[in-house]
Amino acid sequence: MRQKKQSGLRSTFKLLAIAGISCILPFSMNTVAAAGKINSANNAAKPANDVTAPLHLMQPDYPTPYGQPTAEDVKKVLYRVHTYLDNVTPAKIIDSKTKKQITDFSQINDDTILAPGDYRLTSYEWGVTYAGMLLAGSATGDKRFSNYASERLGLLADLAPHYIARLKANPKSPSPIRSLLQPHALDDAGAMCAAMIKATRDGVSNKLSGLIDICSSYVSTKEFRLPDGTLARNRPQPNTLWLDDLFMSVPALAQMGKLTGDSKYYDDAVKQVKLFSERMFNKEKGVYMHGWVQDMGVHPQFHWARANGWAVMTLVELLDVLPPEHPGYAEVLAQLQAHVKGLASYQHGTGFWHQLLDRNDSYLETSATAIYTYAMAHAINRGFIDKRAYAPVVMLAWNAVASKVTQKGQVEGTCVGTGMGFDPAFYYYRPVNAFAAHSYGPVLLAGAEVINLMKANTFEINDSSLQIKLVKP
Repeated sequence: MRQKKQSGLRSTFKLLAIAGISCILPFSMNTVAAAGKINSANNAAKPANDVTAPLHLMQPDYPTPYGQPTAEDVKKVLYRVHTYLDNVTPAKIIDSKTKKQITDFSQINDDTILAPGDYRLTSYEWGVTYAGMLLAGSATGDKRFSNYASERLGLLADLAPHYIARLKANPKSPSPIRSLLQPHALDDAGAMCAAMIKATRDGVSNKLSGLIDICSSYVSTKEFRLPDGTLARNRPQPNTLWLDDLFMSVPALAQMGKLTGDSKYYDDAVKQVKLFSERMFNKEKGVYMHGWVQDMGVHPQFHWARANGWAVMTLVELLDVLPPEHPGYAEVLAQLQAHVKGLASYQHGTGFWHQLLDRNDSYLETSATAIYTYAMAHAINRGFIDKRAYAPVVMLAWNAVASKVTQKGQVEGTCVGTGMGFDPAFYYYRPVNAFAAHSYGPVLLAGAEVINLMKANTFEINDSSLQIKLVKP
């Protein structure tokens, strides 16, 4: 079978050489096979060589699709994800004993729960998913995406005053939205806060102010910090920095700056980027370590892919709203450019990135790849990074991500929730699971930004490689 394909390819390339064609778009395999059948009899005794055929145009055996997808192709992926999530994350509350839906919220009792689904509507992963739905709605013009966010965020907002009253009367009263009303970690507050502010600014919801106030206050004033103000945790060791926490805090601070106009939020956001980067960014490799413990004499460097995703996503989302005249703007932009350069250098030939970025024998992971796709595409669209250098990286990455979205709309190849470790086995063998919630928001964000990228730019196959087509002045 392989020999037949090669024979057809050689015959086709010989015809092209005779016609004097020096550069073409990739042929489909059907076209190549058809041309091979027509000419196989005439050329059977004349094998192709460097003189008789343009061998550089031979179609490689790419393991993931190569080239530019169409906007419709990307939309189909986004619609599959939306349909799946809309079906498995109901926007309603029920009585856990009777299983009946409660529509009159004055009837909430200790047995009231959010209707069970595949994912939690209040998790930080779902904060990213709401943001992804909002961006997908903007990029496609389809309100189904933004409606997904408005229905679920609206439900949480409607529940909030009832549960605030119940918790005030009885602090031990059960509440399915306790993490939003009484956050105890940045994971509880940051990503959801940023998404709610985006929904408010986009006009998708006008009733989230109470929840925004609670969550933003936690990030700004209640989370543990080191003496110099760096946001930190006391797990797994005392005075530990988690790279993940850049995303669990800075976008919320940045969005609060945009929402309120108060520069203190911008100042804190820039300060966090600076303090984390000074301790955790490896300038030689161009990527971040996952964790940093203050009392360790040596800081083991495990460059976990998804944590680097949270970091690069933080940088683009901060630059989105940070005023260019802010004294920290240039430093944040330079940090983004250095990080993108480092990340691009580790991309695998399939378009994915490894679970540990600089360890090629660790598995290829979907959520990080989707986050990088979004962050780089968004950075190109905003003019933060060079589109000629990085747009091909983005397209290859999107094609890889799209190959992991099933017809059902689930995303495969995602590392499950991960703490912090100080040995390689911890990261190498973290399980992957289609129900890991971390990929869904990034896939929506990535697809939306790829659509925006294709709207604003023209791509071409230039000497067999995908490149941005330059428009002559």
